[in-house]
Amino acid sequence: MSHFSRTTLESGATVVTEEMTEVRSVTAGFWFDVGARDEPDKLAGTSHFLEHLLFKGTPTRSAKDIANVFDAVGGDVNAFTGKEYTCYYARVLDDDLSMALDVLSDMITGSVIDPSELESERKVILEEIAMHEDAPDELVHDLFYRAMWAGHPLGRPVLGFNNTIGSVGRDEIAGYWQERYTPSNLVVAAAGHLDHDWLVDQIQTLMAPSRKGRRTLRSDPAPKIASGVAVHNRPTEQAHIIMGWEGLTRSDEDRHTLAVLDTVVGGGMSSRLFQEIREKRGLAYSVYSYRAMFADSGSFAVYAGTTPQNAATVMDIVRDEMASIVSDGITEAELERAKGHLRGSLVLAAEDPGSRMNRLGKQQLTTGEIISVDELIAKFNAIGMDDVRRVIDTVLGSDSYQTTVIGPFEEDAFDRYAA
Repeated sequence: MSHFSRTTLESGATVVTEEMTEVRSVTAGFWFDVGARDEPDKLAGTSHFLEHLLFKGTPTRSAKDIANVFDAVGGDVNAFTGKEYTCYYARVLDDDLSMALDVLSDMITGSVIDPSELESERKVILEEIAMHEDAPDELVHDLFYRAMWAGHPLGRPVLGFNNTIGSVGRDEIAGYWQERYTPSNLVVAAAGHLDHDWLVDQIQTLMAPSRKGRRTLRSDPAPKIASGVAVHNRPTEQAHIIMGWEGLTRSDEDRHTLAVLDTVVGGGMSSRLFQEIREKRGLAYSVYSYRAMFADSGSFAVYAGTTPQNAATVMDIVRDEMASIVSDGITEAELERAKGHLRGSLVLAAEDPGSRMNRLGKQQLTTGEIISVDELIAKFNAIGMDDVRRVIDTVLGSDSYQTTVIGPFEEDAFDRYAA
């Protein structure tokens, strides 16, 4: 059995938990409503930089102390940065939760950001950017967003750029941290064998409102979608292709229906694109669709990696399949199979406290609405053909889409795919 509890503290932080009496572990995450899109242009990549730096020690703990204390109990501690949030989390046995909360809160509120550690980590991140640049199947997604949301902070890569990471100073990073990583921007999410009231008391003690900071309010204009074709000439063995459309925002009522459409298009081995491009024609090893949803915009995209001589053929198939879905919709069998796939994935993920913590943190931070697995399943079950038709028209009905290609091509090689 499990149930949700939620408490908003005087500091402005929100604590949300899901108790799972059948497990002996707990995953707890400190979610901050700040990410890559919230950085000033000259500080691009600072949120991810901080993700590295906050593990480097506090006045009472060295970086090795932080690693040792989790290793000594078989626990995990880590973090990740997105475009609109950052999360620091730990997974431990229930008896070690107090330690995990103490260390995480110490890192988040008391890191020293030592200048020598900063310079060392700056080099690490520049190496990470270089590694990312050398992985075209990863880089193509960043280039797609940069083209689709040109000039808007949402289009920037989470890692930042060589020039911004190379030049940002210690005081700028510390000032950004002090201003934005505050209780008013914080959700503490935890799932597993825990007591909600005890956790609230711990957070109240550990995360005292020592600094007010600035609440994240995204008042900048929503990004305008750019359509066209962007070709990046690289001597790669494969062509890496993304074709993408404007999607839905994270609070759109149709977001669950888009998940169904995503599953039909390219979300599994039975999906249209996997069957047509990989199984029937053998044109790609990796082909899939995906959706991304943000506060004021979103995307729906298809990725495929194929040999350069097959790039145009694959792009034609993707375009034809999308046109077929727009004109004829999907079948009842596809709808039911997609709903079954999503139900099963939800239930399987729900058996892991880490997955539940992620779902709790994202839901509270992005929509403020906590939806249980059973409620989500009910939402999927209620989706009908009319709902799918509406989302198809909204997302795929426009002739405007962005195509990004990495491979050994001239700049105008795919101009005929310009929307």
